[in-house]
Parts: sequence; C-alpha cells; structure tokens
Amino acid sequence: MENKEANVKTVSSENIYRLNGRVPLSKAIPFGLQHVLAMFVSNLAPVLIVCSAALVRGTENHLTAVEITRLLQCAMFAAGIGTCMQLYPIWKIGSKLPIVMGVSFTFLGSLLIICTNPELGYEGMIGAVILGGIFEGLVGLSARYWKRFLTPVVSSCVVIAIGLSLLPVGMNSWGGGSGSADFGSWYHLVVGLFTLLVCLVSRYLLKGVYKNLNILVGLIAGYILAGILTLANVAPLVDFSGIGKTVGEIGFFSLPRPVFFTGHMPVFDLGAFFTIAIVFLVSAAETTGATTAVCKGALDRDLKIEELQGSLAVDGFSSTISGCFGCLPLTSFSQNVGLVTMTGVINRFTILMGALIMILASLFPPLGAFFNSLPQSVLGGCTVMMFGSILYEGVKMLKDCKFNDRTMIIVSLSFCVGVGLTQTDGNFFSAFPSAVGDIFNGNAVAGVFVVALLLSLFLPKSKDSDED
Repeated sequence: MENKEANVKTVSSENIYRLNGRVPLSKAIPFGLQHVLAMFVSNLAPVLIVCSAALVRGTENHLTAVEITRLLQCAMFAAGIGTCMQLYPIWKIGSKLPIVMGVSFTFLGSLLIICTNPELGYEGMIGAVILGGIFEGLVGLSARYWKRFLTPVVSSCVVIAIGLSLLPVGMNSWGGGSGSADFGSWYHLVVGLFTLLVCLVSRYLLKGVYKNLNILVGLIAGYILAGILTLANVAPLVDFSGIGKTVGEIGFFSLPRPVFFTGHMPVFDLGAFFTIAIVFLVSAAETTGATTAVCKGALDRDLKIEELQGSLAVDGFSSTISGCFGCLPLTSFSQNVGLVTMTGVINRFTILMGALIMILASLFPPLGAFFNSLPQSVLGGCTVMMFGSILYEGVKMLKDCKFNDRTMIIVSLSFCVGVGLTQTDGNFFSAFPSAVGDIFNGNAVAGVFVVALLLSLFLPKSKDSDED
C-alpha cells in the first residue's frame, strides 16, 4: 500500500494525494481555491449575524456598516492564518493535517447573549473570545491526559452528529439561504440542482486528478447560470452591487486592523468567559471528531495524540488571534473535512494555497466581496454531497467498534437525546439558565458528545468491550 505521508521531494501532480510534497502551482491553486469557495459564505455568515446584532458596550448603538465590512475582511484573514498554523505548526500548535479553519456557528447562541447585553456588548464578547481561545488552547495541549476518555464509540458518535447537523445547512443553502424571503423559489431549486448535477457529471467525466475538481467546476457552472438569470432579470440570484459598495467604503486595498486600534477595546468579564468556556469544550469535541474523520477517511489510520493536541491548540489559539482582530472563534471547518475525505486531496502545500487565497482576499476587500456574491443555492448544490460524506465517515468509524450491548446503549441514547433535543417543539431546558438551552437545544453535536461521553465513562464494561 502506498504511503500517503511519505516526504516526496519531486514536484508532481500526483502529490495532491500525498500529505507532503510539492504540487505544481497550476494544480495547487485551483484545488486550494476549491477549499476557499466551499467555505467562504459559511465563514462570513456568523460574523454578519452576530455583529449586526451586537451593541456597543454601554450604549444602544450597533456597529456601523463599515465596521462590519472590516470584520468580514478580518474573518478571512484570521481563517487563513489559522489554516497555515494547522498545516505548518509553530512548536506544538498545529496538527500537520489537511484541515481548514473557519468561523464557527457553534458559538452563535452564546455570543448573541453576550454581545446584546448593553453592559458587555461587542467589547465584552471579544474579551470572552480571547480568553476562551486561550482556555481551549491549553486544554488542547494537555490532550494526552484526557484523550483516553474519548473512546472510539464516542468519537464516531461525534463525527456522525457533525454530519447530521450539517445536512439541514446544505439543504437550507440549496433553498436560497435560511430565512431568505424567497426561500424555496423555483430558481433556487433549479440552480442548486444544476450545480449538483454538474458536480456529479464532472466527477465521472473528468480524467485523472481533475475529477476531484468537480466541486470547483460545479461552483463555477452554477455561478455562471445564476449570473445569466440575474442579468436577464429572470431571478435575483447574484448581488453585484456589494462589490461597488465595498470599494466605496473601504477601497481596493486595506490591511486588517486589530481591534485595539478600532476604538473597541476588549472587556474581560468573568461571567462572559464562563458563558463561552463550555461552548469551547463542545467545539473541542467537534474538532476532535473532524480531525479523527480526516485521519480515518483520508489517511486510513487512527488519530495520533500529537495531532489531536496540535489541532485543538490551533482551534483555541487561532480563536484568540481572531478575537484580537475583533472576530469570532475559529474551528476546523466540517465542510472542508468533507471535501478532503470525498476527493482524497490531502496535500498540505495545496491547501496552503487556499489559505493564502483567503489572506489575499482579506487584503483586497473587493475580491472578498466577489467571493461573497456566490448565491446560497449554488453552494447548497455543491455541499449536500460533501456533508453526507462526513456522515459516511462516522458510520465507517462506528463499524470498527465492537457491536455489543454497551455500544448499543451508548449510540442509541446519545443520538436519541442529542439529536432529539434539537427537534423538540419548545425550549426543553426552559427551567435552566438560558445558556444551557442555547448550547444543547440547537446543537446536536453538543448533546451527542455529552451523553456519549458520560455513558462511556460510567456504563460497566463487558469482557469483550476493550475496543469501545
């Protein structure tokens, strides 16, 4: 069997299927760009949601449109820096695995609680992100002391939960974006279906390494169709005005600015930190599952403790860096994990090109605005299969666990409780502090992780359960 992790000194197109080795720029750039396009809008959406609602501390004022535009710029910069750290570690911070970092939806509920409190506001939220990132970074560096609690059955449940939680994200995008006024309109469904069909057809028609560019081909074809329908006044799919607005407000070139120079100094509040700290632990569970999926699905081996430590350390410390630029926490992007496991493209240099494209997009705001004009339905058509591949990898991981009574109880109860909580009609935790409901009611990964972990710790082990 070919060693996918061997150091290859020669430049070759085939190196895209190897972790290490140089790939010609003519191949590395498009494959890296594919990763950026797969996560671009999802990376910016949490920033738009949170920062549009955030209050300036001590006032009832919101952030200005120019400030939010700059934060979108910083989000791409921080994601690019975090991805570089993940690919090429600094000390023990980094996993050397093909993982792309991006702004996390997991924190949405807790961040909104903090940033809409006039006493804390945006400044209190940023302080909590900075401290919380340091907290998770330290948790990651100490992973060897608690890794034994994350048994194979717990890890597989978390990976399956990540896949399940992303399924509605893909379908919502296909429908035009969650909450959009024209959700489910015929043109969204047609463009999404067209994009998906192009992805599938190009997967089988393209030869050699090019078949794994099927997602990029689908994105380009879907964008062209959406642009034609928009220019022909058939359907309002692409908003080209955002590019002109960005140029008028910020200019063609602008360096990302740390929050300390924006007039919004971070405020460090203990209560805000505790509100977000538990969510960082949930994010660590998601990253553990995503990192495990990369190793199992792309490298065909188990996750090493050094890789887990490095991956979680980047998760935390890159979130601190993101906070210093006024942005939200980062985490390993499940969309890109799906892309890696589906295409088999694991080369670090190739994904580094994607990280550099993200940083470049942050320096040229109009470029970022152009990427941000990708219609949701185009992204949905591309991502539904990618998200399903994560679910598939979780099932493959579960297959390697011993199927006995103990495993059955852990899997059954963790999904019944964790996923079931997200499908209840009301607030299941209405008798508890609102932070509890924000963590578990809308986040299947959190519930599945907590229940699976507790059952794995306290259920008695049978004689044949050494693997679970």
